Amino acid sequence: MIADVLADTTSRMQRAVEAAKEDFSTVRTGRANPQMFQKVLVDYYGTPTPLAQLASLANPEARSLIVTPYDKSALKAIEQAIRDMPNLGANPSNDGNIVRVTMPELTAERRKEYVKLVKSKGEDAKVHVRGIRRKAKDELDALKSELGEDEIARGEKELDALTRQHVDLIDDAVKRKEAELLEV
Repeated sequence: MIADVLADTTSRMQRAVEAAKEDFSTVRTGRANPQMFQKVLVDYYGTPTPLAQLASLANPEARSLIVTPYDKSALKAIEQAIRDMPNLGANPSNDGNIVRVTMPELTAERRKEYVKLVKSKGEDAKVHVRGIRRKAKDELDALKSELGEDEIARGEKELDALTRQHVDLIDDAVKRKEAELLEV
């Protein structure tokens, strides 16, 4: 029973860490990266649609990206969605067939802002992991009537170790992203 709770908790915590890493990849560094545009939602015929479903993204140079829409009528909407995306600072231009996105050079001040943003997202992810821990602890407490207190205490120690491990993974991902952002 305790093993089931811990296995479920481990998988949920791993998914939370993966989601955090995926979220970090949307914060831009000095180079243009198609992953930065994962969260761009385009208003396509009144429905918010992810950019990846409406266009292909190509990265011909370090600081530029070419967005080729599958439907040319969505060109203006794609351009507007990229321009309106917060924390991107991209400058899209459209030539009638494609949207060219040029990423401006990052200033030291802007890099620091991105580091703060990544740290904030890291804290949110750690709070999520701790929330998963709290639910698992409640599940373990519910098993107290069926199992002995020693077994529950052992399970809680394992749960704490799992939580510590996943929080450390998030911290490592934050440090890697911070180093990537501050790299000139």
